[in-house]
Amino acid sequence: MTTALELEGLRIDFGGEPVVDGVSLHVDRGECVAIVGESGAGKSLTARALLGLVSDGARVRMDRLDVDGIDARTLSERRWRALRGRRIALVSQDALVSLDPLQRVGAAIAEPLRLHGLAKAGDARRARVRDLLARVWMPDIPRRERQYPHELSGGLRQRALIASALAADPAVLVADEPTTALDATVQARILTLLRDIADAGTAVVFISHDMAAVRRVADRVLVMRDGVVVESGPVADVLDDPQHEYTRQLIAATIHEPRTPQHGSADPVLVVTDATRRFGDLVAVSSASFSVPEGRTLGVVGESGSGKTTLARLIVGVETPDEGAVRWAGRRRVQLVHQNPLGAFDPRWTIGRSLREALAAGGVPRALRAARVSELLREVDLDPALAARRPLALSGGQRQRAAIARALAAEPEVLVLDEPVSALDPSVRERVLRLLLRLQRERDLTMVFVSHDLDVVGAVADEVIVMQDGVIVEKGAVDAVFAAPQHPFTRELIEANRPVAR
Repeated sequence: MTTALELEGLRIDFGGEPVVDGVSLHVDRGECVAIVGESGAGKSLTARALLGLVSDGARVRMDRLDVDGIDARTLSERRWRALRGRRIALVSQDALVSLDPLQRVGAAIAEPLRLHGLAKAGDARRARVRDLLARVWMPDIPRRERQYPHELSGGLRQRALIASALAADPAVLVADEPTTALDATVQARILTLLRDIADAGTAVVFISHDMAAVRRVADRVLVMRDGVVVESGPVADVLDDPQHEYTRQLIAATIHEPRTPQHGSADPVLVVTDATRRFGDLVAVSSASFSVPEGRTLGVVGESGSGKTTLARLIVGVETPDEGAVRWAGRRRVQLVHQNPLGAFDPRWTIGRSLREALAAGGVPRALRAARVSELLREVDLDPALAARRPLALSGGQRQRAAIARALAAEPEVLVLDEPVSALDPSVRERVLRLLLRLQRERDLTMVFVSHDLDVVGAVADEVIVMQDGVIVEKGAVDAVFAAPQHPFTRELIEANRPVAR
């Protein structure tokens, strides 16, 4: 095979402190090489260095960087711009940030074609854009290509970003956590697409913390910790017989024990009857009916755009049903924990100030708030000293725990959690899940847990509802639904979560 990407001796430091130290890799045409590790391991810095995108203030050195036969070590920014998209392209994790919010989806995908002179304007370019959208399973293409990124769900935005990266047929595709926030069936399709891209002759670098995804798509894997590659080799060798203790820890953190079902009846805290919510012609939730028993956890699963988040917003009262009813048993204090805590916190405020604001809203006297902030942070396993930091100064896992602390400030009886662990690496995700289960026991919380990860739902939920196109297509006890799914879509979701032998 011909090597499309060759990196040797990559070293990156900030202020003299090394954050990536001696990383080397090569990727042949037709091969997918994965880089795995927790947040802070240096995965994304390595990926961005492959495209000359390391941030200002970083000192970058490497012994070799060949991209599709071009020595890229000393390229000017002008020459890098000619290379990016055409020979090497990036698919990043955050599609909402990566896509221009003022540009329609079709125009964003056509941009690489225009920049590299690969398709003339008019019908030929539109046809190419639609072909790319079809390749990433974008539904309702004529409508979606006219929309702006904020009008798409997270999964649809990620598909649009992948289509944009593929537009100029790059020799190397760097995919940095491209499936982190996607539901199981879409993730399976995107991983299949990435594998197909590699099999068609593209060299793929796949950055992920998801071992199941790595097993599905990659040929070889590098395991990074603290900027250093601690283990590498063929995927089957590394994942089935890991030699390094850190690799064994990563794999163990991806295995969730199913939750022991709670037996006995409990009075319903929430009863939803034939709830429907429309946005113009779009029916986001259609005739939803279910109940949530006190002290139990209801899982809500489905694809992006299935209505999960709209249903969560109906439950907390942010949205009002057009038809039907959402009824609580008595007055209940309900709090929402968002998927993206960075967007939910005011970036100008310290974490402590945000928590004090929540305490003030809950009626806690000013004199008691400082002590209560420390108590809340300890309750979610955070050092009270972190109260002085702003959200950007925290890791993803710390921000998510701070968001849970803020929700707890109002002394809720019900927590509604919208994809609370989807963007976290395995060990941090495990700590947050254990935290939620402990808080539920200690506070006797009722929880609604929205997720695309069936394995996670199986670990935390007692009952589950499955949504497709705004409709609840199946519901019941988690162990019963997952063991013997009745609806074809539920079976598809479960199948998409299973490891695939390669």
